[in-house]
Amino acid sequence: MNYWILKTEPSTYSMDDLLRDKKTVWDGVKNPYALHNIRSMQKGDQLMIYHTGDEKCIVGLAETVSTAYQDPKHADLSVIEIQAIKKFNRTVTLKEVKADSQFKDLKLVRQPRLSVVPVPEPIWKILLKKLE
Repeated sequence: MNYWILKTEPSTYSMDDLLRDKKTVWDGVKNPYALHNIRSMQKGDQLMIYHTGDEKCIVGLAETVSTAYQDPKHADLSVIEIQAIKKFNRTVTLKEVKADSQFKDLKLVRQPRLSVVPVPEPIWKILLKKLE
């Protein structure tokens, strides 16, 4: 199993939208490195949902329910299906992440424009403890 952070603008599609829909196709990823990450995902991978924009924080948990496949609308892109698990009672802000030296190599910090971020398992566990 792998671990990822998926970024979304909450005014476009939020964690609350995912909870309402229960499941969605995660599309619109165009950056080549982010697309590589989407294509690397496997069914059952764990996902943290991160709100961009004014919020800049991790807000929820989801998981992949498919492997990546070709976007039916854009032949050169890939999509993944995900399902909601839960919204966290507490969030972890980007400011908190940047302030903690344990996260200095996390791509959320090092490559802030990347919309699909891999998370090493030890870092994932630390983030989960902060969220629960």
